[in-house]
Parts: sequence; C-alpha cells; structure tokens
Amino acid sequence: MSRFLVAFALALATGAAAQTAPGRATATFAGGCFWCVEEAFDKLPGVLSTTSGYMGGTKRNPTYREVSAGTTGHTEVVQVVYDPAKVTYERLLEHFWLNHDPTVLDRQFCDVGSQYRPSIFYHSEEQRRLAEASKARWQKEKPFSEPILTPIVAAGEFWPAEDYHQDYYKKNPVRYKYYSQGCGRYARLDQLWGTLRQ
Repeated sequence: MSRFLVAFALALATGAAAQTAPGRATATFAGGCFWCVEEAFDKLPGVLSTTSGYMGGTKRNPTYREVSAGTTGHTEVVQVVYDPAKVTYERLLEHFWLNHDPTVLDRQFCDVGSQYRPSIFYHSEEQRRLAEASKARWQKEKPFSEPILTPIVAAGEFWPAEDYHQDYYKKNPVRYKYYSQGCGRYARLDQLWGTLRQ
C-alpha cells in the first residue's frame, strides 16, 4: 500500500472517530487556499486538529492536480476537529467569516476557479441551523456594503489532500508567507472586516 493510501486510510479513520468520540466534533469549511484556512483554525483554542482536503465534487479520491484543474467539482476545504467544551460551533463560524471573503463566488483573493469557492459544509441539522443564523446575523451586521454570498451546503465525502499540503505553513514558512501576502489575502480581509479581526 502506498504512503498516500496509508495516510488516507488513517485520516478517514480519524475523521470517523471524531464524529463519535466523546469530547470531539467535526466542522468543515472552504475559504480558498486550504493552507491559509488551516493556519487560521490552528490558532483557535479548542481546535484539536485540522486536515486539508477536498469536498463537494464527483470524482472519488481526487488528486491536487485534478482539483486544481477544476475538473472534479471539488473545492479545497479544511476539516476541523474540535472540543465542544472548549470552543463552540458558533465560535468556529465567527472565525470562518472573519477569515474569508464572503462577497465572491468561485474565487478567493488571487485564486480563481470553482475549486476555491467558499462554503460552510454542515454535518448535522444543528450545524445547518447555526450556520444559517450566523450568516443572517452577518448579513445585517457586516461592515461592508456587498451581499454575503457564501453558501451553506450539506457535507459530502471528505478526501484528505496529499501529505505535503498538511501543515504547509509550518513546513514551508518562507514560501507560505510569500504566497499569502502576495495573494493579497490579509489586506483584503482587513479591508472587509477591519477591527473585527483584531
């Protein structure tokens, strides 16, 4: 069995356990480049792990090359395993809104294509209800004039990304900094959300 298949099987097992293990829950968000979304959620107290991957497409076991070509229907996502006693799903939602651009579809910052479309993928009816309420709240309270377009959709099968994508910001800090700053991600987030991100 290849190294990727072993990692994939392990990630699936971990993800399945996260749904039922006491003190653990799973949330999935798409906010553009999964390197950046992973970094954002790793900083949040109560988050136990983050895994970059793909969701929302039709092809089984997609590769990064296939997803990047925009031919599989997947978008880059991060699956977040968290401790509900330490961080609520509502707090995760707030963190998600402040770390992506909800005013565009099929792009985030300098990355263009359906593979970068932002989404909230809910794993339960309760998550769907909370996500809809959070979106409605931000539509009223947002500090910018554009409408919020980020969709809320049912989670599908999660496919972990290749190992070199996991913790990319830690493994390649110089390249990551060049990408994230050059892409204009943080400048745009500050423009949209202002002091709410501080």
